[in-house]
Amino acid sequence: MRIAQLANFIGPASGGMKTAVAALGAGYVAAGASRLLVVPGPTDAREETAEGTVVQLRAPKVGGGYRLIVEPWRVIDALEEFGPTSVEINDKSTLLPVARWARRNDVASILFSHERLDDMLAMRTGLDTSVKLSIGLWNHVLVRQFDAIVVTSRYARREFSAAASAVDTPIVQVPLGVDLETFRPAASADPHPRPTSSHEPLRLVHVGRLSREKSPHLAVATAVELHRRGVPVTLDVYGTGPHLHELEEIAAGAPVTFHGHVAGRAELASRIAAADVALSVCPGETFGLAVLEALACGTPVVTARTGGASELIDAASGAWGDDNPASLADAVLRVAARDVTTRRTAARARAELFPWSAAVEGMLDVHARVTHPLPLAATR
Repeated sequence: MRIAQLANFIGPASGGMKTAVAALGAGYVAAGASRLLVVPGPTDAREETAEGTVVQLRAPKVGGGYRLIVEPWRVIDALEEFGPTSVEINDKSTLLPVARWARRNDVASILFSHERLDDMLAMRTGLDTSVKLSIGLWNHVLVRQFDAIVVTSRYARREFSAAASAVDTPIVQVPLGVDLETFRPAASADPHPRPTSSHEPLRLVHVGRLSREKSPHLAVATAVELHRRGVPVTLDVYGTGPHLHELEEIAAGAPVTFHGHVAGRAELASRIAAADVALSVCPGETFGLAVLEALACGTPVVTARTGGASELIDAASGAWGDDNPASLADAVLRVAARDVTTRRTAARARAELFPWSAAVEGMLDVHARVTHPLPLAATR
């Protein structure tokens, strides 16, 4: 099996996508597949690594430090040299000609949908109806170009369900995974937690890009709401993005600290493990790697009731709220009222249901089946 991964729209804050592509790619190689990774960058470059060949193609910045490959024929040149049996495309825009090339050359093609564009762009622009109509029409084009669509959650599946069923393109749900070794509870059994009756503040944490489509405003407003109610609370925010100043204004007078980017995943894991509750409240999140990372650290998670992140927790490992500060603050207090050891143990147990090995196995199965002459049946 020769798998080509094409990861477009890469930027300094696209940590979730980078993590997923890297973890899956390493798993493919460990399973005996040959792997090519094509990514955008400031210059052309090529590197042979333990996880396969990495080809970087020069690409322009398109905002926020992100880069986008706008010359798909250069991707095709790299593919023709590599000779893949299947291509896994993590892009819904400029790489569509690559899917057409794959079909002409009897190469299987998979669209790996990392983000639900309709809700993400609606949240970013505030143009709910027009954006969703436009994305819906575009999805009818997309599903005709690929042999299979991979989604990571039931929420993500709904973006494509109508368009895909109309042309019998299978949709396969493959949840992502989490690094259970790096993200783990603190070494000592119970070094940080305090009983609910303690006068020490309830420690909240939020990890993610500070950009509107990720809803950091809602996380900060939730902490502000708890502070307004007189609940002793702190919120530590880890991440960078264009809306930092807006968030600082929302947090004015509340115990919210913006730490920026944390270098080193182990250091970030230790800070997450020190928190009592993690806020990952974006109602349009397709999956939510930050949710799994918090759970793996033994930190229960509060999420919005809608979105893919809501599917990652259960009643023991976190809580759900409507996408407003009052409802989410109530959810935080419900989690905080539970026994500390019980809620931390439940969080870790929930994360252990999502090892990267399971995601790799699921994706390898999709790659194998789209290259097989028998049709790939959609998972239900």
